[in-house]
Amino acid sequence: MTSGADRSSQDRPGRDEEPDGAAGPRHTDIPDVEGAGDTPGGELTRGQADTEVAELVGKLSGADDMDGAERRRLLGRLSMSLVAAARRARVTGEGRGRWLADVFASIVPRLPIRDLATLQEHHYGLSGEALADDLVRTAIKATTAVGAVGGALAAAQFAAPPLLLSAPAQLVAETLVVAAIEVKLIAELHEVYGVQVPGTTPQRAVAFTVAWTKQRGVDPLAPASVTLALGTAAKASLRNRLLRTLGRHLTTLGPFLTGAIAGGALNRMATKRLSEAVRTDLRRQRALPPA
Repeated sequence: MTSGADRSSQDRPGRDEEPDGAAGPRHTDIPDVEGAGDTPGGELTRGQADTEVAELVGKLSGADDMDGAERRRLLGRLSMSLVAAARRARVTGEGRGRWLADVFASIVPRLPIRDLATLQEHHYGLSGEALADDLVRTAIKATTAVGAVGGALAAAQFAAPPLLLSAPAQLVAETLVVAAIEVKLIAELHEVYGVQVPGTTPQRAVAFTVAWTKQRGVDPLAPASVTLALGTAAKASLRNRLLRTLGRHLTTLGPFLTGAIAGGALNRMATKRLSEAVRTDLRRQRALPPA
């Protein structure tokens, strides 16, 4: 999880039992992504594919001023990369959930997290609650946009059955991007509220990932709040949270523009609810000075 001088204009960025507020299933399995198309130009090595997935997720969770066409293009590339990775890993059945969790866990340490000085520079000198408000607004805008694009793609494919095979991969891609935006938001809210999470980059990445699965802030004083790697229970929680998010996105599989509307609205509500829970926790730990 990189920090500091990320120069993008993007404002990057509860409880595990709480539902996401969607009409879809709370637990689901990853749709089979086989058959979504072959990766052009031959197979990538595992290392190349992992790097490409991380870079694409970083771009999609980063640029605030990205237009819809570019977002659709990058989501398409990410979908193809995930299809190739899933095929190469030979994931089937329940193993798909574990695979998705492993992919996301490998992405989080590479997310560029800005320190307080950089956040203030990117947000016109705002501080305190005003800066936190601005971060949340931009994260909500980003997850709403990703949901709308993903929903529109799903809606188009609903109307064109021959293309439906690639819809699941696109929804998995959307799930990873939304999760990355929200983890980034959690990390940067900790910077704003002055709640420092100790440890190395991988340790901090684990802490913020666990916080996302619980939909809570990190308590640095809690036992085992900073660990070297996700334990068995944490991996299971991450898998369940990702599958809940994917289940929410499956509700966007509808005709016409219903998918785009639903995708944007559901992501907006979920990100808003997450930000409120995290900020409540952080306020208890460290009072902010006036903005």
